Amino acid sequence: MSPNKDELKKDIEIASKNSPADVVIKNGRILDVFNLEWLDMDIALSNGKIVGLGQYEGKEIIDAKGRYVCPSFIDGHVHIESSMVPPSEYAKVVLPHGVTSVITDPHEIANVLGQTGIEFMIDNSDQLPLDVYFMLPSCVPSTPFENAGAVLKAEDLEPFLTNERVLGLAEVMDYPSLAAGEDSMVDKIMMAQRESGKIDGHLAGLETNAINVYRAASVSTDHECNTLEDAKDRLRRGMYLLIREGSVAKDLSNLISVVTPANARRCLFCTDDKHLDELTDEGSIDHHIRLAIQAGVSPPQAYQMASLNAAECYGLKHKGALAPGYDADFLMVDDLETVKISEVYKRGKLIAQNGTYVGDNDSKKAPSPSITSTVQFKDLSEENISIPIGDGKKANIIKINPNQLKTNKVVEEVQVKDGMFAPSIKNDQLKMIVVERHSLTGHVGIGIVKGFGLKEGAIATTIAHDSHNIVAAGTNDQDLITAIQSLKKFQGGLVVVKNEQVIASLPLPIAGLMSDQDFTTVNKGLKTIKKALSSLGFKSAYNPFLTLSFLTLPVIPSLKLTDTGLFDVETFKHIHVSL
Repeated sequence: MSPNKDELKKDIEIASKNSPADVVIKNGRILDVFNLEWLDMDIALSNGKIVGLGQYEGKEIIDAKGRYVCPSFIDGHVHIESSMVPPSEYAKVVLPHGVTSVITDPHEIANVLGQTGIEFMIDNSDQLPLDVYFMLPSCVPSTPFENAGAVLKAEDLEPFLTNERVLGLAEVMDYPSLAAGEDSMVDKIMMAQRESGKIDGHLAGLETNAINVYRAASVSTDHECNTLEDAKDRLRRGMYLLIREGSVAKDLSNLISVVTPANARRCLFCTDDKHLDELTDEGSIDHHIRLAIQAGVSPPQAYQMASLNAAECYGLKHKGALAPGYDADFLMVDDLETVKISEVYKRGKLIAQNGTYVGDNDSKKAPSPSITSTVQFKDLSEENISIPIGDGKKANIIKINPNQLKTNKVVEEVQVKDGMFAPSIKNDQLKMIVVERHSLTGHVGIGIVKGFGLKEGAIATTIAHDSHNIVAAGTNDQDLITAIQSLKKFQGGLVVVKNEQVIASLPLPIAGLMSDQDFTTVNKGLKTIKKALSSLGFKSAYNPFLTLSFLTLPVIPSLKLTDTGLFDVETFKHIHVSL
């Protein structure tokens, strides 16, 4: 926001040293992210922004006590809904980790509630100490091969572009529509171009020439890289590379060596999807910095990637640096390599200290019933979740890859009872179900998944990217039905079932994606869920619910399950489970 005339005159007076600053930071080692140098000088603040570097007098003095003073962090791409709390609670989680700005894509809630969902996220994030910027969902639904709760066209999105916190068009994931030049997609691209908005990409599993197609459409970023060659190909074609480290997709270790002094300014960090418990325990962008430094990136370079690079990528002209004309969003850091943050300041005001949020706790108004009553479906029976298997007893199976969004398509012999698939604990072959929950269509997709390692019971959730139908996996039909039916009672969430009893649950009534409780209550609920999972025999070092939630996303290879059936992403068509 630009200063008024009086504020501008005041800023100039202070910068000229003709008037004392509102606040002066002294005795700090200031990170110059433009030259990757350390400066020993004062920082003068006025009206929440920086107006001078040098020697200044101020009405208030902040003594940095020899600590490092660094620009605060920016998450370049995040779906806040994946934290399972709304923006007003999410802010309290990430601010202590040094994140004061995020660029979010609300396509999770938009797939459930359309424009109403986007409006909720914008309203709930207004006037927070966390700056929440928006990219408008480009693919609702993500593909025409599933049923979401809404359809958003260019004319539905365009009114949001008048909001100063809306920056452009979010990840374009429907590559077939883009490559074919379909009007529905081209209209959204042109809408963003008219408003000089940014356009994010989503190039998961695509061949190299697809990058040319995206760049020809003015798409400037991608966060779906898994290999060094993927990363290089995008950088060569002028894209910004968003290096992701979330709860499922953990790409930093594979990609960080692509960063060199020559190309680092085109590289930044993002979390994409990260659960609340991991945000609390592990961190957000601060975790990226720690990992990058451990991998050999110099601390100044890593901090630059987390601040200035992200700001420049998204045109945030007043963010990402400690210099005159920039917002006074900064950190006091005790140890650079471990990113030990003692204090977080937002526009010059202390907002978090020693890992604890110390800002205002103003509560947002409760969401309306239209936001919290979104789970409806026809009751299930064992008959309508059965999978016929042919005489060859072989089937197409989704094989998960821990900590990756990509799956493998495998063909294996399966256990058969009365002509139907029977889950096998020995072979780690579980039944997987997707139930449409938006419009009472009665659609139920049924498949087989391998890799969870459950020994008994079932799990189910209404978080199922991107259409967010119900998804469940389990060792027997009775527990699967119990888990799915319980989600109607909770109006969404996570459930763990054993012997037809719900042994742990976390209700998420806001669109079936987020809780209406404070983040500490939600975090306790997640820990209860984790404990219950161990009673089902789950022992792996990854998040099974988050992994399950991405097994329904038909834009990332290789095999996924939607409410309309088993989907081969390589051929972009449905296939039969039984061979």
